[in-house]
Amino acid sequence: MGKTLKIAVIDAFTDKPFSGNPAAVCLLEEFLPKETMQSIAMEMNLSETAFVEKTEESGYFNLRWFTPTLEIDLCGHATLASSHWMLLSGWAAEGELIHFSTKSGELRVKSEGGYLQMDFPLIPTFTDSHPEFTDQLFGKRILHAAQLRKNWIFELEDAQAVRDLDPDFGKIAANSEEGFIITAEGDQEYDIVSRFFGPNVGVPEDPVTGFAHCALMDYWNQKTGKTQLKAFQASKRGGELFLEKHDDRVLIHGKAVKVWEGELTF
Repeated sequence: MGKTLKIAVIDAFTDKPFSGNPAAVCLLEEFLPKETMQSIAMEMNLSETAFVEKTEESGYFNLRWFTPTLEIDLCGHATLASSHWMLLSGWAAEGELIHFSTKSGELRVKSEGGYLQMDFPLIPTFTDSHPEFTDQLFGKRILHAAQLRKNWIFELEDAQAVRDLDPDFGKIAANSEEGFIITAEGDQEYDIVSRFFGPNVGVPEDPVTGFAHCALMDYWNQKTGKTQLKAFQASKRGGELFLEKHDDRVLIHGKAVKVWEGELTF
């Protein structure tokens, strides 16, 4: 007799189905081995699958994230998706502070005013010059570059350059540990725009990337002094985020919508 596991797909950083960034979420009533979680993530074949496990303390949960190929340290959109599914499933209540124990320390999420507010660590960035890409990135002029753990940020000359960039995933994979974040000053209603390419974590282009904005908040704060940013990730699906810097933390505000729920038997 096989096991049956409830699972949902949640679109994060959007309030419209089939936009934002989809994540699969499993709320675990019992322990699953890491190998099984990785197999489920491979089967779901989304950028991330999240696994939430209850602890003995009310309001405190363990949270792990897997791409189709490996476990990762931090994922914003799958945390948002997990919190949304927990609220819908009765694992959490409106206005309650949810505490997640993760590989990146404790993360806190709260539903407030129609948004989910995530309290994440600020990711430090350091101005640097990439050894391979110094002046141009796939035909677009680089204004500045910065390094963060396992990734690079490239600032391009305008938002249209970010939207139009045609990445070479093989070259990105060969020249980064995880991937590249590209960004520019925003146009229209946004302060900044960005895209994220992560071929080395099994995600060629991520639709909307929470962890990248923990680094982008630091990068743009150093550059402009701003502590609040309205951000847009210019992938094909697209998504918007509202960022607030508080010392070494970033508050990320976003919405989410459930698009599918079902069961896995294994």
